[in-house]
Amino acid sequence: MSDFSPAPELAPWQRTAAGAGLLADDGRIAATIFAEMSALALRTGAINLGQGFPDEDGPAEVLEAARQAIADGINQYPPGIGLPVLREAIARHQHRFYGVDVDAASEVLVTAGATEALAATLLAFVDTGDEVVTFEPYYDAYAALIARAGGVHRTVPLHFPDWRPDPDELRAAVTDRTRLIIVNSPHNPTGVVFDDEILELVVELATRHDAIIVTDEVYEHLTFGVAHRPIATLPGAWERTVSISSGGKTFSTTGWKIGWLTAPAPLVTAVLAVKQYLTYVNGAPFQPAIAVGLELPDAFFSEAAAALARKRDVLVGGLTAAGFAVSTPQAGYFVIADASPLGVDDGAAFCRELPERAGVVGVPVSAFVHGDRHDVYRSLVRFAFCKRLPVLEEASARLRRLG
Repeated sequence: MSDFSPAPELAPWQRTAAGAGLLADDGRIAATIFAEMSALALRTGAINLGQGFPDEDGPAEVLEAARQAIADGINQYPPGIGLPVLREAIARHQHRFYGVDVDAASEVLVTAGATEALAATLLAFVDTGDEVVTFEPYYDAYAALIARAGGVHRTVPLHFPDWRPDPDELRAAVTDRTRLIIVNSPHNPTGVVFDDEILELVVELATRHDAIIVTDEVYEHLTFGVAHRPIATLPGAWERTVSISSGGKTFSTTGWKIGWLTAPAPLVTAVLAVKQYLTYVNGAPFQPAIAVGLELPDAFFSEAAAALARKRDVLVGGLTAAGFAVSTPQAGYFVIADASPLGVDDGAAFCRELPERAGVVGVPVSAFVHGDRHDVYRSLVRFAFCKRLPVLEEASARLRRLG
């Protein structure tokens, strides 16, 4: 009799966890690197630049609108598709900033943050074996959601320090098996804003292979000297594109979880059929508050980006002085630094040591890639600069000690 016993088949939740790189050797869910680094920050008193949430409140008008909505009794289930006041504000926002005309009644869907919009979209359109293409590194939820939908995750690498994808690698990744192409621009975690050449190539490939384009545009207003162009504005893109965004990053209200998507009505209907069995509805008093935010004057949006750019520059300066090679982001909340000039060849191990060595927490970029690509990004670390200036100044001073 053979001593060999085949490995037990994984349960569905284990397959999802394995697809996201979260399954430990003993079959249990492993702690994410974010939970681990946050616990290290708490234990050591280090400054936590690992997670991307602001430490300041958003605009007073938006916060007051939420309080007023609660006082006015907007505390029960809103419509499944979202309150009309927010859907109409989203439609006006798309026209105001991008010249895109959408029907608030049938082409806008409010969701529990952008992540639920992504989840519902993937579950609506991806069947077992369908391929989903993303750029890599990627927002960590993508891998888990693709796995849960039964899809096959294909990636196109972005290359440090300019993070520009190779068009030939993009062409090779998209085939007739591709069901969805996810385009995250402005990009997390690299901060790159894809240029028209890459966006046009995505549309060309999606059209040729009859794929749906899904965009993740949550950093759309937080760009630094470069304009964000939604892919849905390109010729031939609108009819096959689901555009996703949220109010959390723009208005520093990440805990409210108010997101949305815009798309042609048949695509919205398909996503709504899934979304109604996820959260059903969410955030009733926060929806009119985010509507107020979307109507703020242009000066608010430009000043928010300028303030964030100043914070970026403080952290980039500190990292450079410490001896890192730094990729200066064009947008978003994060800067990626290469620790190899400091003699580091394992970013994950370095991040576990950094709280004790410098009193600062970052996360390894290897947390945002497939396991077989870890070596490509091995020495890279992501730091968040969406914090108060004094916090970033202190973090920069601590990091300089490494140099």
